Amino acid sequence: MSNSTFRDTIATVDKQGKRNWIFAKQPKGRWYNIRSWVSLFYFSVFFSLPFISINGRPLFLLNVIEGKFILFGAIFWPQDFFIFGLAMLAFIIFIVVFTMAFGRLFCGWMCPQTIFMEMLFRRLEYWIEGDAAAQRMLQQSPWNTNKIIRKTGKHLAFYALSFLIANMFLAYIIGAKALGRIITEPLSAHTGGFIALLVFSGVFYGVFAFMREQICTIVCPYGRLQGVLLDKNSILVAYDYERGEPRAKFRKTDTSAHGDCIDCMQCVKVCPTGIDIRNGTQLECVNCTACIDACDFMMEQTGRAKGLIRYASENGIAQKQPLRFTTRLKVYSTILALLLIVITFMLGSRKPVSGTIMRTAGMLYQEQGTDSLSNLYRIKLVNKTTKDIPIELKLEDENGIVSMIGNPVIHVKAEGQGEGTFFIVLPKTRVHQRKSTFYIGLYEHNERITRLRTTFLGPVQ
Repeated sequence: MSNSTFRDTIATVDKQGKRNWIFAKQPKGRWYNIRSWVSLFYFSVFFSLPFISINGRPLFLLNVIEGKFILFGAIFWPQDFFIFGLAMLAFIIFIVVFTMAFGRLFCGWMCPQTIFMEMLFRRLEYWIEGDAAAQRMLQQSPWNTNKIIRKTGKHLAFYALSFLIANMFLAYIIGAKALGRIITEPLSAHTGGFIALLVFSGVFYGVFAFMREQICTIVCPYGRLQGVLLDKNSILVAYDYERGEPRAKFRKTDTSAHGDCIDCMQCVKVCPTGIDIRNGTQLECVNCTACIDACDFMMEQTGRAKGLIRYASENGIAQKQPLRFTTRLKVYSTILALLLIVITFMLGSRKPVSGTIMRTAGMLYQEQGTDSLSNLYRIKLVNKTTKDIPIELKLEDENGIVSMIGNPVIHVKAEGQGEGTFFIVLPKTRVHQRKSTFYIGLYEHNERITRLRTTFLGPVQ
């Protein structure tokens, strides 16, 4: 694929194992402009989503503290976690299918790490310290007033931006209203929340100020997965070695037969992970397209056709083949479609109130007079709606009754929980075995919402 020797190290680490700091040149071009617009949309969604509500309920909330998750206005409690788990499984399979077809397109265009790093923090760095050459000179210069001001200013700005992002992430976890209380009320009332903000801010600051591309090349598991997911038909940012080799420096008077690559190294200088894309597919490449813009610019300047580096597959370059829907893609796509059907069915059939019935532990049946038997139960209910619901329990069997202890109606508050204790009373003639199965109907104003299954213990026959 190139005339380079085999590479067994990553670009950000030298032979002694020390960090090679990447001073990436600021990219310019069509793809970078498109990514900028995509990022602008991404930021508008990210910074506004926690503040959008539907019927008084946040549009998106991941409250792991209370075990309450709200996705697009629909609330999920721990009892619904199997649906949430299936959704996560479907998302993972989607990523697998997407990666097999389009490589690490997600990494370059939608990954929060890439977007925040390249479109916020690195742009802020360019504004304060200058482009790559100026940053390198500043790094190598002695500590003087100019360096102290620029370095201090950059890191203060990085931490302030990290603090803002931490606030937004916390809003996704505890909600915008709870975050507002942490901000406006005395610090002593929300010490834990303030500490969480500082921790989140420190993590984001460390990632974007120091770790940077190391997150993509060392920490992120998705980058490691691409090695087993990509094949020769996957679309990725690729160098057309058939057209570019052999390389030669550009000279107007040179009439020798060379490839289109002029070995200008611009594709390497703009790469945020420091790789040479001409060495082929590499685990550090996040498909950010910076090298495409840099190469297209040089091709235009030298009168050559653009697209020496472009979105393509290995077979597309070597054998001029288009993207194919392979058997592996078909299998994963079928699994994904089936999962989506199951999830859609579960969401459509999800009841507004769910519950759990537990027979009192350690107790057998009780004699009720001379002709009846009873079992004692406890019920816990979860209201998934934004209104209070009065629940009445009825036995779905004409031969028995539900006898509530205390209030005959269980009032379950909006997005809250309720519980009650009751007996199931059956005539002895109805109990024919040691353990029988019955259903309890949950009714709101004589309209059944759902029913729950339970068992009744009787005497040994």
